[in-house]
Amino acid sequence: MPAAVLALTAGAFGIGTTEFIIMGLLLQVAADMHVSVSAAGLLISGYALGVFAGAPILTLATRRMPRKIVLLALMAIFTLGNAACALAPNYALLMGARILTSLAHGTFFGVGSVVATSLVAEDKRASAIATMFMGLTVATLLGVPFGAWFGLLFGWRAAFWAVAAIGVAAVLVLAMFVPGGVGQDDEAVPIRAELAVLARPQVQLGLAMTVLGFAGLFTVFTYVQPILTSVTGFSDAAVSPILLVFGVGLSAGNIIGGRLADRGLARALLATLAALAGVLVVFAFVLALKSLTVAFVGLLGAAAFATVAPLQLRVLESAGPAGRTLASSLNIAAFNLGNALGAWAGGLTIDHGAGLTGLPLVAAVISSAGLGLAAWSLRLDRVSARLATCPAE
Repeated sequence: MPAAVLALTAGAFGIGTTEFIIMGLLLQVAADMHVSVSAAGLLISGYALGVFAGAPILTLATRRMPRKIVLLALMAIFTLGNAACALAPNYALLMGARILTSLAHGTFFGVGSVVATSLVAEDKRASAIATMFMGLTVATLLGVPFGAWFGLLFGWRAAFWAVAAIGVAAVLVLAMFVPGGVGQDDEAVPIRAELAVLARPQVQLGLAMTVLGFAGLFTVFTYVQPILTSVTGFSDAAVSPILLVFGVGLSAGNIIGGRLADRGLARALLATLAALAGVLVVFAFVLALKSLTVAFVGLLGAAAFATVAPLQLRVLESAGPAGRTLASSLNIAAFNLGNALGAWAGGLTIDHGAGLTGLPLVAAVISSAGLGLAAWSLRLDRVSARLATCPAE
């Protein structure tokens, strides 16, 4: 892969770390801010909703700016936001700082996906997207477990200072390796043409299946710390190593999903979403068994991130050249809307009787709905193809 794609991976690592780090610090933040675990979980929802709102707005606002400048500015916002999280004196300001940080997220991945695919051959586009998203998987593999361990030793605020330092490093790497002229030959697209992508049914279906797929994941993963400690019986110190297993699964799934999508996008969509729903169903029945719980935490990571490249490429292809940057950013927003809905659905499940043990089955139902939409979307493709080949009467 070109060095510029790997530089995008570095930026993705920083953003992935700050998005997920709170999950390993949920109990500490709740205690320090004097709020419930459910309220602390809303810090994840607030971040995700900030991504959902910020992605289309910033993408349209920066559409005529050089893409390298956009990427660097977004990483600067990210760095300042994490410093604000570390300094936040109360829950309300912490939520505000999380939302500020989130504004960089959707547009960075949206613009980054377009830049990454423009730097490689046609048959490597899904792999380029997967390489950039490897930053997210490495963040979960190393950044989140390290953050949980670091926060346990030095406090959750120190973990956010460490993430801010990662942001500074990412700015330097992007400045060095991303070509200054990347995207300068792209034809300027009128804003009306970009917005028209939202009216395309296949784009709408692609965004909806992304929302539902990741809502299923985050219905469980948002509350992984209390699940592991309160249900399965692990100690607080064991959470970081188990999150490392989840990260290994993410890394494997991300690579597999990219390769599957390069070979056949339709099959990859169905196979990865079906695998995610299946893993969640079985996960519900192994929570009392420590060894199997650890194994299924890893499988959950693999199944979830195997969906990323197929879902992202599906939306890019459905949008076409005129709307691909906006559609790409909107799909990142859709991932994060799924995160927010998953955290909300998980909180509702906990607070209304089903408890922590009910989370995987609720999650499986949500992800299965995403699989159903994928099947419907592909069926519409087949119908359209048949109609296009029928001779006109």
